[in-house]
Amino acid sequence: MPAAVIIGAQWGDEGKGKATDLLAGRIDYVVKFNGGNNAGHTVVIGDEKYALHLLPSGILTDGVTPVIANGVVIDIEVLFGELEALSARGVDVSKLLISANAHVITHYHRTLDKVTERFLGKRQIGTTGRGIGPTYADKINRVGIRIQDLFDENILRQKVEAALDQKNHLLVKVFNRRAISVDEIVDDLLSYAERLRPMVADTALVLHEALERGETVLFEGGQATMLDVDHGTYPFVTSSNATAGGAATGSGIGPNRIDRVIGIVKAYTTRVGAGPFPTELFDESGEFLRKTGFEFGTTTGRPRRCGWYDAPIARYTARINGVTDFVMTKLDVLTGLERIPVCVAYDVDGQRFDELPVSQSDFHHATPIYEEFPGWSEDISGARSFEDLPKNAQDYVLAIEAMSGARISAIGVGPGRDAIVVRHDLLD
Repeated sequence: MPAAVIIGAQWGDEGKGKATDLLAGRIDYVVKFNGGNNAGHTVVIGDEKYALHLLPSGILTDGVTPVIANGVVIDIEVLFGELEALSARGVDVSKLLISANAHVITHYHRTLDKVTERFLGKRQIGTTGRGIGPTYADKINRVGIRIQDLFDENILRQKVEAALDQKNHLLVKVFNRRAISVDEIVDDLLSYAERLRPMVADTALVLHEALERGETVLFEGGQATMLDVDHGTYPFVTSSNATAGGAATGSGIGPNRIDRVIGIVKAYTTRVGAGPFPTELFDESGEFLRKTGFEFGTTTGRPRRCGWYDAPIARYTARINGVTDFVMTKLDVLTGLERIPVCVAYDVDGQRFDELPVSQSDFHHATPIYEEFPGWSEDISGARSFEDLPKNAQDYVLAIEAMSGARISAIGVGPGRDAIVVRHDLLD
């Protein structure tokens, strides 16, 4: 199978890095196709833990070519910070390729992100303040800066001047901030140009040629389906397409090249930032999930909102993405619970919804209808086959599978690289 997409099937933080790492030994290219450094992947290899924010997690596997494609927005300072940190730990980062068409996050994007969010007050979206949204807005408004612009100072200066003509009025007159000088931005971006140059390529062509040779390409989505700008809980979403369809536009490959779509779900649900979350827990059960699952953002450190598994969301994301396989992570976190509720439908003002309501207002007011399953107390971190799991854990997985719209092909049972139960080959 030459091309597969990994996507988050909830609100992010599902453990996509672990799934990518599981496949990395069998693939040739790992491609980040959306988002920026507003999300993170944590990969544990032996006693080493790696927190990646902008780089594809495949960079940790020998022989894999990591690619940052055109759909990504890049904070160049963060990029080099991550590369230097990995190099210092002995990771070979020399094969990284970056699309010439990827857009650049500048100082003014970060500034606007932070001041705009504060200005919203109670209507805040929950942005990370890293300039992602304003950079995508400039891309759509056709005043963005692309990686290739750093290699032509005249073009770069013209584009920065055009962008700041409007933004400085906003910063000074609305937000009471100082104006940002063109020279400040241009000089900063130009300082990275020569270091970037060897990494920059026509990555769409590189990936096309790799697929033509029969090599295997894995597309790694940032964030998740419920944060997708078109299909998520708008406006409490990210600014890019985090769904499988985004892999085609975000990388420049045709959708007919994608053979597998792998959706990642936790055995429960988490969310960071504002927005509706029907199964959210505000009691000791939520605190148990947060502490046991160490549910704090890889990028921000923010505590994640925690709740039970939501089957209608899984079915929705299976449809939107064409999921062929689910990978369930963090099943081990549920160990020790006597009963495990699962949301099977919603109640909205006395009306039952078996699928997500069309109206965001209805979804915001939805309360979960639960079915409970018996828990288990046995340590499952050493399980390597489905039969190694306790009977109640097996039953829980099979029940979730029947509700979620696609087979569960792998199950994470601990944070380690090898702490996984594989039921079906993800690429077959």
